[in-house]
Parts: sequence; structure tokens; C-alpha cells
Amino acid sequence: MTEVSLDTDTARRLREGMASGVLSFPLTSFREDGALDPDGFRAHLADRLAAAPGAVFPACGTGEFFSLDEDEYRQVVRITVQETAGRVPVVAGTGYGWAQALRFARIAEEEGADALLVLPHYLVAAPQDGLVAQLERIAAGTRLPLIAYQRGQVALTAASLKRVAALPTVIGLKDGHSDLDRLQRLTLAAPADFLFFNGAATAEIQARAYATVGVPAYSSAVHAFAPEIANAFFAALDDGDRGTLDTLLRDFYVPLVELRDRVPGYGVSLVKAAARLRGAPVGPVRAPLTDPSAADLADLKTLLATGLDLVGAAL
Repeated sequence: MTEVSLDTDTARRLREGMASGVLSFPLTSFREDGALDPDGFRAHLADRLAAAPGAVFPACGTGEFFSLDEDEYRQVVRITVQETAGRVPVVAGTGYGWAQALRFARIAEEEGADALLVLPHYLVAAPQDGLVAQLERIAAGTRLPLIAYQRGQVALTAASLKRVAALPTVIGLKDGHSDLDRLQRLTLAAPADFLFFNGAATAEIQARAYATVGVPAYSSAVHAFAPEIANAFFAALDDGDRGTLDTLLRDFYVPLVELRDRVPGYGVSLVKAAARLRGAPVGPVRAPLTDPSAADLADLKTLLATGLDLVGAAL
């Protein structure tokens, strides 16, 4: 077991970052043959950092954590820590069963990550006691603060969240279920300093709804390819500018979701394709994901140009 204690500095930096900008989930760059492209990832990450995110989450869902081996994961986390140079928190992904999650956690710890996002465990449904035990095992094996991610087969009750939040190094919860009744119960059950994140797919769609139950912070996949749009939305949300929010939602985000929903996996594939359209050296997705069809790519290009025009930017 690893001796653990609460890392209040990381929690503080994340809270400050959440208030100042979107949470950025960079893409992992691959070459055409599927090999990791460290230089491409470094260049892509540098561009994301120039767009002032509140924190960076490498090797998570958008970064195709599920397709990385441990050496590739190490390189991605190392580059992220090097490029951020302490400017914003680095929260690396980890997941699968707790034993494998700890292998990735130890790599992230060795490479200097600030915290971990614990992705939903692999495959099986589990009772509440098992969901709590999974986080207990991971928390006992790493010094890094943990943010639990509930999505898919992971959905905590208020009673379970109280147990999870009592663990010394669990500092927050990312929610991808968009069940606002359940989420409100969770926020009320948690300690006052516990962090909550909106982790819905294309989170901007539900950002206003999440904010009404006390969860204004959100992750933005759009920041990976159009930070101009992502930052304009964040500023409008912060200012309460309903007109701008409605325009961006109606003319860009809702059509993006409709395009995303055409094919399973487009939640990552479209993001990567959009980044390539803007010249980012991110390469293709890895199987089992597939790159967009020619027709869907054409629709994406038109939509991206429309969204950028809305905020005074160009493709």
C-alpha cells in the first residue's frame, strides 16, 4: 500500500482552472501506420495550451486511452508534463480493472502528472460496493489525487459517493450520465470542497442545465479542434449571454451532435478529423474506431466553417 494524503494544492489549482477556462482533452497523435507520433502530439498539445485551457487531461477518452500500451501512455504523459511546465494541472487517464489501473497510475506518478481521471472499469456491471472498492484499491496504490468518472456501467448513489469522497485522495467526480436528479443528490451529499465536472458527450449542449445543479465546469472536445468556438461558448456562459449561447448551440453544437450520432465512435473520430481539417498533426484513429466517411467529412468541414465564422475565425 502507498501512504496517501490529501493534495489540497492540486484541488485548488483545478478549482481555479475550472473557473477560468474549459477543460481540454487533447488528441493522441498517430502516424498513418498506426504508430504513436510523439512530435505530432507535442505540436498539437502546444496549440491547445496556447488556447488557455483550465486544465489538460491527456490519455483519456478523447485521447484514445483504451488503445495505448504502457510505453505509449508514458510518452503521452511525459510530453504533457513537459509542455505544460506547471502552467495548468495535468490529469492523466487511467482505467480497466484496479490492478491495471494502478500500473498506469504509477507511470503517471513517475512522469509528474498532478492527478488521475479514473475511467469506467472494463466490461462488467458491478454493485455499489464493488464500485466503491474499485476506487478504494486505486486510491490505496497511488499518491496522486483521483477524479472518479461515472459513465456507462458506473453510476454512484449518494451513499456511495459519501464513501468515495471520504477517501483521502479522491477530490472529485466527472459525470457523463446527464441524470440531473441523480447529480443534484450527489452534489448535496458531497463535501463542500468536492469537485464536480460535466463530462457529458459534447458537454456544451448541457452546460446550462448542469450549472443549475451546481456543476458549471465541463470538458470540451471542441477545444481539441476549434478552441475559438469553445472559448467563445465558455465566455458567453460565464457572462450569461443567452443570445450567443443559443446561436452557438443552434447553428454549431446541435448539428455537431447530430453528425456525431450517425456512427458509433464518432465522438472521437469526428474530433480528430476536424483537427486534421485545421492542419493539426494528429493522424487517424486506431481500431476499433474508424475515420469518418467522405460524405460525413464534407458535412463536418461545412459545419466547422460555419462555427468558426460565428466567432469571427476562419478554417
